[in-house]
Amino acid sequence: MELIDPTRLPGWLIPHSLAWYQQLGETEGAYLYPWNSIREEPNGESLFDREVMNMVKGRIALDVGCGHGEFALKSAREAKGIVGLDVTDKFVSKGLQSRKANVSFVVGNTKDGLPFASDTFDCAYIRKGPTSAYPNLQKVVRKGGEVLGLHPGESTGKELNALFPNLFTPHSGASVLQLLKDRLHMSGFAKTAIDFVETKEFLQSPLDVLKYRCFGQTPAIFEELQRENSDAVSCIFKEHATDQGLAITFSRYLVRVVV
Repeated sequence: MELIDPTRLPGWLIPHSLAWYQQLGETEGAYLYPWNSIREEPNGESLFDREVMNMVKGRIALDVGCGHGEFALKSAREAKGIVGLDVTDKFVSKGLQSRKANVSFVVGNTKDGLPFASDTFDCAYIRKGPTSAYPNLQKVVRKGGEVLGLHPGESTGKELNALFPNLFTPHSGASVLQLLKDRLHMSGFAKTAIDFVETKEFLQSPLDVLKYRCFGQTPAIFEELQRENSDAVSCIFKEHATDQGLAITFSRYLVRVVV
């Protein structure tokens, strides 16, 4: 049975487009992965989170692409102050509902620059947020300050393309690594480094495969795929999964910068 290509269904939005983020904000109010999985430790995200917590201690930090503010609020336990910036107003509204005294949130699009005065922050981080912020961070982060970035790698979930043809398609477009190199080059930072961390993630059920593919899409698209593809996905999952689940690649780029 041929699997349905979800990008051809009415209402499909390009993942991580502005319209996709706005829809996710309106439907979920948060940037949270809906699928169940187990990740090998340490992985790119856990390493990044640890470094951020050390970097922000006693400092005023900018969280670029803060989403609904969950990580900003966690960082605030260590920081003197955190300012979260996100383009999606529904995410920012969610963050404001649980704001701490040393945390504030601002709506803004990094493609229009950063709405802060020079030398406002001691440090900054971008946790799966927009790479377009890098060229402007040199202005708002004090000289000698650190910037950390976390960005998904092209190889993330690469096994799914072969296991579930049509349902998943190979990564296309510009190389994430090259994009990061270009952004950092034009930013004029004093020091830059990019590390690549690749581990495994184990999806726990056939339903999680569909949730993985439909992240940020409408319930109608998920229901259509579940109705038409569920049996075929279940057969493929059972054939290739282990006791841990269905193994897929979990890759992240870690960016470390000194302004």
